[in-house]
Amino acid sequence: MPGLTTDSSNALVPLSPGAHVRVVYPVRHGLKPPISRISISWSRGNSLRVSVFREPPTESDDSDGEAGGKVVQVKLGVGDGEVDDAQWRRIAYGSVSPFALLQSRRNSVLALSKTSMSSSPYHSDWWEYVMEYSKGISSLLDNAKPLPDLVIDDPKTVVKKVEEPTCLKAAWELLEIFYADKESQAWLPERIVDWLADYDILFSGTQITVHSKLVEFQKDIVSLQAIEDDPRYWEVISSALAVGWLEIVVKLLRLHGSYQLDQLSNREGRDTENGLVEAVAVLISKMPRIRPELEAGRLGECFKTKPDFIKAWEKWRAQITKLDCSSFWIQCDHCQTREGLRNMLQVMLGNTNNLSASTCHWIELYISHFLYVRPFTVGLESMHALAQKCIQLKPISTSHRLMGLIIGILGENTEVVLAECSRAFGPWMVVHAIVLLTAGSDQAEIILREERDHLGEISIEELHQLVYAQVLSSHALTWQIAPIYLTSCMKQGMGLLEVLLYKQPVQHNQMLLKTAEICRLYDLESISSNIMKIAGVYHWKHGRKGSGVFWLQQAQDEFRLNKIAHKLFDFVGRSISDESFKQWEGLIELLGSQSKIAWGLDFLHKYRDFKKSLQQVHVGKTSDAALQAVESLMSLMKNPSTPQRFWLPLLHDSLKLLCWKERPLLNVAQTNLLLNKLQDLSIARLRPDFIEANLPPQALSSVRLALATNLGRAILED
Repeated sequence: MPGLTTDSSNALVPLSPGAHVRVVYPVRHGLKPPISRISISWSRGNSLRVSVFREPPTESDDSDGEAGGKVVQVKLGVGDGEVDDAQWRRIAYGSVSPFALLQSRRNSVLALSKTSMSSSPYHSDWWEYVMEYSKGISSLLDNAKPLPDLVIDDPKTVVKKVEEPTCLKAAWELLEIFYADKESQAWLPERIVDWLADYDILFSGTQITVHSKLVEFQKDIVSLQAIEDDPRYWEVISSALAVGWLEIVVKLLRLHGSYQLDQLSNREGRDTENGLVEAVAVLISKMPRIRPELEAGRLGECFKTKPDFIKAWEKWRAQITKLDCSSFWIQCDHCQTREGLRNMLQVMLGNTNNLSASTCHWIELYISHFLYVRPFTVGLESMHALAQKCIQLKPISTSHRLMGLIIGILGENTEVVLAECSRAFGPWMVVHAIVLLTAGSDQAEIILREERDHLGEISIEELHQLVYAQVLSSHALTWQIAPIYLTSCMKQGMGLLEVLLYKQPVQHNQMLLKTAEICRLYDLESISSNIMKIAGVYHWKHGRKGSGVFWLQQAQDEFRLNKIAHKLFDFVGRSISDESFKQWEGLIELLGSQSKIAWGLDFLHKYRDFKKSLQQVHVGKTSDAALQAVESLMSLMKNPSTPQRFWLPLLHDSLKLLCWKERPLLNVAQTNLLLNKLQDLSIARLRPDFIEANLPPQALSSVRLALATNLGRAILED
């Protein structure tokens, strides 16, 4: 591969050159040739963005109306599309709660084990927690819904139509059977029988199965006059019997012509024929099953203990042998019925040749051995040996992804199980399956949770959690749940979580609030403060002054808030008498008076009150409003927080108050105070660092004249 270094000693996961498999992904762009250029870049998640460009038309060429290029997305991966993106997101969100709850319980159990002398950190309740977790995940994957039941049941419908289940659900249920459900270990073969009954349909896409044979035969049942004359009838019955679908077998047997009243006189020996069919149906209905119970409508007799099952099993097989040696077969004139029923008896007696002929692939043959040859099989070692034998008897050309998972589970090979989960179902499956693999297994615990130097001193479990978190982080709709998995990785998770939070856009307030909430949940106060500072600066620079100040206040960034306050002072100092002050009024209110600058923002708040009083005077209010404005003016001029460069603009704004027609509003003392302020201002203007206000040239003389006039009127009035 170009650009791939051959030295993989420093790689996070060492790569072997022989492990690469070439995969071809079609690019359906729909452009007519010639194609001049192709550009490839990463898109969201595991998708590539492929830009295809045509040759630019020359002046002599006629335009054919075709686009000059097209952009298509190519999704990488091994999925078969049975779960769409929306469904994956629903699964990802739904699995967070069970995962987080079990992780919390595990941490509590480990903490208690450190304080006790118990050799094992797990207690009996732990398996209940694991099963609760597994059932929670399984409920997210369940999409097989039967169609509404008919009011009148069709007797010729042997296979109900349901929405096809997913391989993901089938794989998860396999893991649950072997790793989580410890109560069913005594009847593990029966659980596998039930599993195949639910998911044999999944194998029909790559090969012939018992389910596909039944579906095909069901299409022709209505058109068959004498169903027992069709060889396929006995073939599908034997196949269904071999895999333990007893209800379907009995229902098919009851379609036999000997049960039909209109066919009773068609041939001799009909009563004997019907008796044999009914006898086989009864034997099938009474088949012993070593399991605690059966669902309503299921056939068979349940036995919870092995001795009771053995006794019933031997009695049942003796009845089958007795029927097989009966003389009634001679009286049955219908050859197909006689041979078909005797073949069924051989299946129930465990004849390996008949079982092999009745099943379609090795898993079905494997199930048939559990039912009729080795019903007492216990232990994964013996189950794995039986599986290898069945694979030799029923080799397949195209392996299904579930088959590799089954072999890994039966072989007790944690690495193979993990690899099959990763190859077939992706990082979500790996992360959540590890929880089941390590539930009570010391070997798996060591393999998956032991820290490894070549992985950066993290475990395989943490590595896969980081990979899955990276997948979640790459999509705008799932990044919010990535912290759940990152925080489970003690060594590198928190560092990557900080990187993830810093990478989130700050221009949207909802996104910022979500980020702040995540920081609060995981005690990342410094990260939250820094992100709010970044957001404040971003909004301020893009003209959203109020949002900028708000986020800086949330971050308690006094340094930048003080700089903003200084900027306000500079602006107000240049144009305090201008109407543009109104655009800053809300910002002044937002900043408050608590900023720790040289004189605070108290002056700007008092100036706002003064402007409001002055506005009432200008709109023709009474003398009371004028007196209130004078009080605000004197408060500002006496307050040491009022900068000197603001004195003249304040007095210039108050010219109407100083020249009030009815009577002087300022007394002698107040007028003298303002004249002294004006004198100090005249001296201060001689300094080179003095900042002139944006006022008319005659502003100073106008104020001085108004004060002198008011002083004379005040003296006369006193």
